[in-house]
Amino acid sequence: MLKTVETMSNLGAIDAAHHLHPFSDMKKLNAAGTRIIQRAEGVHVFDSNGKKYLDAFAGLWCVNVGYGRREIADAVFNQINELPYYNTFFGTTTPPTTLLAQKITEHAGPKMNHVFFTNSGSEASDTWFRIARVYWKALGKPTKTKIIARKNGYHGSTVAGASLGGMKWMHEQGNLPIDGIVHINQPYWYVEGGDLSPAEFGLKVARELEEKIDELGADNVAAFVAEPIQGAGGVIVPPETYWPEISRICKEKDILLVSDEVICGFGRLGSWFGYQHFGVEPDLAPVAKGLSSGYLPIGGVLVSDRVAEVMVNQIGDFAHGYTYSGHPVCAAAALENIRIIEEEGLVERVRDDIGPYFAEAWKSLSDHEIVGEAVSVGLMAGLQLTIDKATRRRFAKPDDVGTLVRNHCVENGLIMRATGDRMLASPPLVISRGEVNEMIATLRKGLDHLRDTVKE
Repeated sequence: MLKTVETMSNLGAIDAAHHLHPFSDMKKLNAAGTRIIQRAEGVHVFDSNGKKYLDAFAGLWCVNVGYGRREIADAVFNQINELPYYNTFFGTTTPPTTLLAQKITEHAGPKMNHVFFTNSGSEASDTWFRIARVYWKALGKPTKTKIIARKNGYHGSTVAGASLGGMKWMHEQGNLPIDGIVHINQPYWYVEGGDLSPAEFGLKVARELEEKIDELGADNVAAFVAEPIQGAGGVIVPPETYWPEISRICKEKDILLVSDEVICGFGRLGSWFGYQHFGVEPDLAPVAKGLSSGYLPIGGVLVSDRVAEVMVNQIGDFAHGYTYSGHPVCAAAALENIRIIEEEGLVERVRDDIGPYFAEAWKSLSDHEIVGEAVSVGLMAGLQLTIDKATRRRFAKPDDVGTLVRNHCVENGLIMRATGDRMLASPPLVISRGEVNEMIATLRKGLDHLRDTVKE
């Protein structure tokens, strides 16, 4: 624990000297200085100068039960005292690890009854990637190795995760994607829908999956992966026609459907998992973030009975795993996190109470002259900035306008995220109506700031 004023006052300099940040231009960051977040409570975080921020992004989409949960801290403390670590290799397990696997599957649906634990969503992507290929090989179809993913999707930043993701700027660093991964278009109607209605566009982009499978040959395709709602890509909510068609194609072509639940899982959409919201049944589902509300790092892959039966009875040794797979302390944190979600009815709260209230408040921003659309599901929302509502025309420099709004919000005590010219929000599931109102009012001031800056 940091105890001295001297140490605290020097943290910025120490950070610049020694800490390489993820997804950061370190030269620019060191010049600007790092914001030191020192403590948090509820939906707010406080920096080292004592400034208070409403965290409308729940850390990184993850602090679902809010900050400062003593119950989770106590569960972690007790588990560390009893058993701080043991592995799940060599025929061993620990009580919280086993109980967590059971608890997750209680909410995953009747056909999802197994979990493989990882330490993050990125590792979960690597894990299901291997499972899918091993699965088909065990069934005597070793050529079914190719994975179809989506442009502008995000599945982590490991080599496999970044390859599965469809972000070119990530592919440019490291000569990615790796062999065997191809991408089709995303269901981003506002920017790419043209003259088609959302329903027509949803069918069109879904059927690109069928076309790509036919092009590659169904005997060569292992799986299709997608986020129920694209997160880092901009909170892209697909048209209602999209997911039913995707599900149909995967079933008819006999390829595995992978629903990336790293963001959408554990209540964010008003359902335990995003695939439940859209009424589809995946074969594999990576999870993380809301599993422990970010209190400790843990992830996993939900495995359907169809796939698990083959893994258990036909594969033999599955040569994959991590030193900390199912770490008992992380599992204890996740168990307590899920208990809180259950006992406080947070999934139902998002579905029936705060989610609808948030949706109405978020939608009210549609009347702003530079807002093209304001969409949300549960407590996950995207706001499209536009220079012309009628034509859906974008600003010439999308990254600049989003950053301008985001920075204005942060300066005024609201943590938002911008992906290009889309503003993103995913507040903790415990946010109050008053805090929603505060968020919307501050964001509206940020939009006004952009409007006035553009006029100038």
